[in-house]
Amino acid sequence: MFDEKVLQNIKAGKEKWDQGPVAKTLAKNPEAKPNFTTISGAPVERLYTPLDVKGLDYDRDLSYPGQFPFTRGVQPTMYRGRYWTMRQYAGFGDAKGTNERYHYLLNQGQTGLSVAFQLPTQAGYDSDHPLSMGEVGKVGVAIDHIDDMRILFNRIPVDKVTTSMTINAAATVLLGMYLAIADEQGVTWDKVGGTVQNDVLKEIICRGQYIYPPKPTMRLTVDLIEFCQKHVPRWNTISISGYHIRESGSTAAQEMAFTIADGIAYTQACIERGMDVDSFAPRLSFFFNAFTNVLEEVAKFRAGRRYWAKVMRDRFKAKDPRSMMLRYHVQTGGVTLTAQQPLNNIVRVALQTYATALGGGQSLHTNSYDEALCLPTQQAVTVALRTQQIVAEESGATDTIDPLAGCYYVEDMTNKIEAEIDDYIKKIDAIGGGLNAIDQGYIQKEIQNSSYRFQKEIEGNERVYVGINKYTMEEPPPTGLLKVDMSVGEQKTLELKKFRAERDNAKWKAALDKLRQVSQTSENVMPSVIEAVKAKATVGEICDVWRAIYGEYRPKEFV
Repeated sequence: MFDEKVLQNIKAGKEKWDQGPVAKTLAKNPEAKPNFTTISGAPVERLYTPLDVKGLDYDRDLSYPGQFPFTRGVQPTMYRGRYWTMRQYAGFGDAKGTNERYHYLLNQGQTGLSVAFQLPTQAGYDSDHPLSMGEVGKVGVAIDHIDDMRILFNRIPVDKVTTSMTINAAATVLLGMYLAIADEQGVTWDKVGGTVQNDVLKEIICRGQYIYPPKPTMRLTVDLIEFCQKHVPRWNTISISGYHIRESGSTAAQEMAFTIADGIAYTQACIERGMDVDSFAPRLSFFFNAFTNVLEEVAKFRAGRRYWAKVMRDRFKAKDPRSMMLRYHVQTGGVTLTAQQPLNNIVRVALQTYATALGGGQSLHTNSYDEALCLPTQQAVTVALRTQQIVAEESGATDTIDPLAGCYYVEDMTNKIEAEIDDYIKKIDAIGGGLNAIDQGYIQKEIQNSSYRFQKEIEGNERVYVGINKYTMEEPPPTGLLKVDMSVGEQKTLELKKFRAERDNAKWKAALDKLRQVSQTSENVMPSVIEAVKAKATVGEICDVWRAIYGEYRPKEFV
């Protein structure tokens, strides 16, 4: 991008600046610390110039928004046409209480829904299962059967509001319920839009909400993708998730690299099923974290978009530009929130929101300032939503596309993060792909090492964490926290007993028998799942069918 003579002049000028003004200033006033690094530990130079991006080719490396390699965004006009979807993640207690929160958020200007399911539902257990005791409705909404889903979406038209569902091992069951609700509302499936997470590789890597071994899990994942490709064309069939990888302690580059490695594994599995890459890849979506180091996050998003585009074009021979687009949802960094001085979290979330806007995300959830202490109160969730609205409407970040393009520091960091992603993908390929890398513990160990480094920096006061290791203060105990009524577990147990007693047992048994039969063939399970939920089979009963056939996964222990 720069003439060689111009670069030589800049090099000479920088050396003169280093030896003159900088040296004199440092002799009188040394810098605050010997090394400056990003949150991920990447070194940060004192000054960036065209010398740091001298190899940058505009057409090859940047190009224009909506065009390969999509570095500058996946849509030609980005936020000048429409803002990202403001999708607050919410769910607690029972379906009725959560439905009330959804209507509140929609009335406050939220533009999409995001369902937080309770841990028992995520693990494929009903609320009256012994392992569910003490967890019912605690960190998500209790959904056991189709009646719960009806209540959850009461007065919410599924053809007008898009819904994201954070569910993985039991994804086919919950999507089956959602489509059954669409049928009851008279909405044809081609009008239903939303996303289901459906990413169990990430659960095995770092989060733990898996049920079955990887091979049958991958079969269920691909069944859902294949079914939606044919019958629910507006549905994002998977949300390949780096968010939890970052929450577990990864660097920004690792978050992107390991997520893309999972994306490669899912894409390969679909191709091995016999699906053409351009038939399903346009509906693959991603889910990333946003930390407080704004410029590193922007570079991460730009690098990921560019690398994924190359993977889809060069590795999988995709022809449709939509197959090459890294479309993603962002959630601000939950692990960055502090219980100490919780109002400080409003500032952290605002910076993370700004990073998402500058980085070009398609959808965003902003965490509430009190989430290190409890589920979000109504006041806190309103502030979180308003944070998105202020950044979108007032900050100016949405007025022009990719405003940091050409910034020497951001372009240099984008290149370096992309190179690190590529290095990880090559290492994972050498191991035999994402599944083998997970099975051998390679990815898990890399994350653990990064997490350990970061924690040592905090505890050793090498990295400032306001309110934690600097600017601390005495605080009174927090008040006004949201507490879920634990009697919801008892209520759900009684309600489930009544639900089972009143259903048509012959129809229920026939549906589960059909599901059991289909699950032992290569036939797609989704039609049988939808039939089963309509016959009032519960989440736990359907998942138990698969537990009996596939077994339960127990990961290896790595030292």
